[in-house]
Amino acid sequence: MSRATQPSAPHVADSHDLIRVQGARVNNLKDVSVEIPKRRLTVFTGVSGSGKSSLVFGTIAAESQRMINETYSAFVQGFMPTLARPEVDLLDGLTTAIIVDQERMGANSRSTVGTATDANAMLRILFSRLGQPQIGSPNAYSFNVPSVKATGAITVDRGAGRTKTEKATFTRLGGMCPRCEGMGAVTDIDLSALYDDSLSLNEGAITIPGYSMEGWYGRIFRGCGYFDPDKPIGKFTKREQHDLLHREPTKIKIDGINLTYAGLIPSIQKSFLSKDIDALQPHIRAFVERAVTFTTCPDCAGTRLSREALSSKIKGKNIADACAMQISDLAAWVRGIKEPSVTPLLAGLQHLLDSFEEIGLGYLSLDRPSGTLSGGEAQRTKMIRHLGSSLTDVTYVFDEPTIGLHPHDIQRMNELLLQLRDKGNTVLVVEHKPEAIAIADHVVDLGPGAGTDGGTVCYEGTLEGLRASGTITGRHLDDRATLKETVRTPTGKLEIRGATANNLRDVDVDVPLGVLVVVTGVAGSGKSSLVHASIPAGAGVVSIDQGAIRGSRRSNPATYTGLLDPIRKAFAKANGVKPALFSANSEGACPSCNGAGVIYTDLGMMAGVAAPCEDCEGKRFQASVLEYRFGGRDISEVLAMSVTEAEKFFGAGEARTPAAHAILDRLAEVGLGYLSLGQPLTTLSGGERQRLKLATHMAEKGGVYVLDEPTTGLHLADVEQLLGLLDRLVDSGKSVIVIEHHQAVMAHADWIIDLGPGAGHDGGRIVFEGTPTDLVAGRSTLTGEHLAAYVGR
Repeated sequence: MSRATQPSAPHVADSHDLIRVQGARVNNLKDVSVEIPKRRLTVFTGVSGSGKSSLVFGTIAAESQRMINETYSAFVQGFMPTLARPEVDLLDGLTTAIIVDQERMGANSRSTVGTATDANAMLRILFSRLGQPQIGSPNAYSFNVPSVKATGAITVDRGAGRTKTEKATFTRLGGMCPRCEGMGAVTDIDLSALYDDSLSLNEGAITIPGYSMEGWYGRIFRGCGYFDPDKPIGKFTKREQHDLLHREPTKIKIDGINLTYAGLIPSIQKSFLSKDIDALQPHIRAFVERAVTFTTCPDCAGTRLSREALSSKIKGKNIADACAMQISDLAAWVRGIKEPSVTPLLAGLQHLLDSFEEIGLGYLSLDRPSGTLSGGEAQRTKMIRHLGSSLTDVTYVFDEPTIGLHPHDIQRMNELLLQLRDKGNTVLVVEHKPEAIAIADHVVDLGPGAGTDGGTVCYEGTLEGLRASGTITGRHLDDRATLKETVRTPTGKLEIRGATANNLRDVDVDVPLGVLVVVTGVAGSGKSSLVHASIPAGAGVVSIDQGAIRGSRRSNPATYTGLLDPIRKAFAKANGVKPALFSANSEGACPSCNGAGVIYTDLGMMAGVAAPCEDCEGKRFQASVLEYRFGGRDISEVLAMSVTEAEKFFGAGEARTPAAHAILDRLAEVGLGYLSLGQPLTTLSGGERQRLKLATHMAEKGGVYVLDEPTTGLHLADVEQLLGLLDRLVDSGKSVIVIEHHQAVMAHADWIIDLGPGAGHDGGRIVFEGTPTDLVAGRSTLTGEHLAAYVGR
């Protein structure tokens, strides 16, 4: 039977080749409508705060995930995060979205690179099959599984109603070190930092943050009956002291309410010490550093594993040795294992370890705590599971994948993004770096400004069209910083001798003071180890790291920067009332919405609904509070002001408040003049959060400022403003040390310290010290080559 050979009409299924968005109004988007081609790489550009993330993450990716969640049963949806439908008129042509964002990985102190990527799980199976001596199942090699032994009676059913009771013993061998419970460190707690033993509990003896006798803790301590709350702790009997400090969680009943009492030390271990110390709030971290000393566990030498797990080896290495190796070395070691019985497992592990190298993370080790990874490292670690995926026709969404990457590594990242596209996927990238924008098939530029001045599509089309478009991004795309003709003269030097933190190799270096110093090098070369570990944060040093700003929808720029305190005091003084009335989180809050401004209605497994509060009309305060005025404005009107407006308002006239004006000055100086004081922190972009943190730290008194990648999330136009700010800091007599990959910052430096030549054990050495001009002239390092190409030398 023959078939007709004439070409058939295009299939209707092939016509769905666009993702269409119409009327998007999430955050600051102003009825945005765009058409994004599928199976192409689309880059979203625009200044920080222009609405890129609102469009890509808050609209397209959010709706895709919500619709996928709706395909599950109501029972399953009850266990999943509920996502609200984004404010948009039409979303058409969506495909499954896989989001790879900059969120730091879990800050649980038990989480490591190995546990987060399943590499540890594969290694545990490998050791349970091939390790000698054989000690048991994969659980016997896990530092999160304790050994358990139980003895008791069991009833055996022999049929026909005959039963027999026998004694049985149950044993499960786990890999957890019993001394440190798999943490790798033992803690010693200074009791004098927990309480003042000359006082009674009712007199406020306990000095642990959050342990107030006015709340639930007071009810529990007074009603538990284990001790007299009016008796000074110093006069407690041994039994009472044990109950106060060490009693394990015990169910008690107070005033008919079931509660749990636990001693102070188990409570601290559960609430503070089980988390990564860097993820704690500043006041809690200060308490932990004051009250707790961490020392390496003497039994497991910090490996977290039991003696049995450490005794089992493959080719002379135990599982702790394997996890401590640099991943590039571990991949070579695994390649050398030839055992047919575990070939599929070895192939899977080999692919995973090779993916680490492919993505530029071969310098990490599997035992590295995941909470210590930078935002860029965390994002690339999450990418690993997608590299070998057979999925096609999905939408991959990336949030600045080049963060934390040296120009040398950006090319490799670009190749990975193109690989994902070439497999038939739609790739959406929010990006600022010209090298990453250059590979786009399609560009969507948002703006023209940030905040209320943004939220519109300024350009949509090809890269060449963007260059000629006249938008802020188009004008700055080919900007190249020029090298300084003259550099500042140092006023002194900071000596670092014999630095050996992490991969540093006995580094000696003099860091000049009174100038702008930029520390460069590929990711993993030892920059942060040199600066953060060798320059102690303390007297005179203000350190601004990459840590994310944490804040709920109740937090805003006014509360985060401390600006609200002088404002509240000024309102209180002018009206003769308490400052607490002017806080939406305290006495002045609208009783209907508790100061949130919106009423949240929980609809179970469906997305909750937020409606503006009818009583306060979203103003968050009681009507009586809004009658109090200062400078002719009520507190809600002040919080609705932009930083620029507020700066004028508090700078002169009857509303003049120097303390508030100083904070507003700093916010304007970092380029946040458009932000409104009461805007929830949850709606700020990554670049806005970075600058908000910078403005807050600028208030600290210090002679040396240490900044870790301050250009994160910043548009090319915003980088110019940042350079002006760094210049002003140096010109005012400060010393500024910046860890940075951005060539514009390198070109602007007075002195460059370049680490390398590679990452991990291939780095850790100083490969160049000198001026940017000398670095470019020599071209002796990777940084020198890329900087020379950037400035056109």
